[in-house]
Amino acid sequence: MVNVSTDTWVKAPGADKSSHHANAKIASNVSEVLAKKGIERPVIIGVAADSGCGKSTFLRRVTGIFGTEVSKTHTPVGNFISVICLDDYHLHDRMGRREARVTALDEAANNFELMASQIQALREGKSIMKPIYNHETGEIDECELVEPNHIIVIEGLHPMYDTRVKKSLDFSVYLDLADEVKIAWKIQRDMAERGHSLENILASIESRKPDFAQFVDPQKRDCDVVMEILPTRLIPDDDEKKVLRVRLLQDENSENFDPIFLYDEGSTIDWVPCGRKLTCSYPGIKFHYGPDTYYDKEVAVFEVDGGFEKLDEMVYVETHIERAGTKFFGEITQSLLRNPTAPGSKNGTGLIQVIMAMMMRSVYEKVTGKPVAVSGN
Repeated sequence: MVNVSTDTWVKAPGADKSSHHANAKIASNVSEVLAKKGIERPVIIGVAADSGCGKSTFLRRVTGIFGTEVSKTHTPVGNFISVICLDDYHLHDRMGRREARVTALDEAANNFELMASQIQALREGKSIMKPIYNHETGEIDECELVEPNHIIVIEGLHPMYDTRVKKSLDFSVYLDLADEVKIAWKIQRDMAERGHSLENILASIESRKPDFAQFVDPQKRDCDVVMEILPTRLIPDDDEKKVLRVRLLQDENSENFDPIFLYDEGSTIDWVPCGRKLTCSYPGIKFHYGPDTYYDKEVAVFEVDGGFEKLDEMVYVETHIERAGTKFFGEITQSLLRNPTAPGSKNGTGLIQVIMAMMMRSVYEKVTGKPVAVSGN
């Protein structure tokens, strides 16, 4: 498909760092799209996580909260939201990384100057011609046109790593999986969907650990919200790691959102719901809320340990969650019901993903001063 644009173009800063990026450009003018869509300034949201940590499922929940469909193209685009994968700013193709002996997580394998210049341009309402990293072939394809939108989500390994990119963000999310859970998820995805052998998957995980610790993991310290996915505490010496404990860590001093709470803001609450109102199989479910410290900053913690059986009964829990940004009674439950077979729908993963998606909506409304219209039940 040929991209058509009325913009005039200049070479993007950083385009000369790789021959693969030589055609990367930034429009010299503000895009006509802003006037057509009534956009004053795009809201930029960063979602950071390692490969195989559930970004795709989370972003599907985000588009659902905004009531928008997105295209099934390399860069998903909808009437309201566009999603940019930051793998597109890899300096090398797959073969080039092998020759250079670097992983995709390494700072040296990514073009942060180009990334920063193009994300800032989108924030300013300008279109970009962005490179494409082809995950199927491992090659870097010709540039594609990306126009401004109401919300632009940048997702990948490094949305908060570079200071210039980080300054462009209005809201930041980090998906943090415990090693045991990450390995199980990655094996399931890469064996079932990509045909990789178990031996190759485990070798890949081990080879990535040092660079993950150096270049990816530190980003969570300064995020607005962190979702931790951990093994349960409800089963002593649990070996299967199928039951999850999911924690939402919310920066108490974040500028653009207010943390959710359970029952009473600032208190410490441990709650086991009534079994007649929320059906659960072994080992049951337990909620926790309270203040804590995370890397020397004050956070509000909302935690779900265990799972439940019937999605429609989640409305019972929803009535006790305050300041979630819902537009109507039962909206969280309805959002879960919209994707009943999605991973995590019957444990804290799906619930907290929906809550974070609603936080994004609240951030958009606060930054722009414009309400997001939703359809009720």
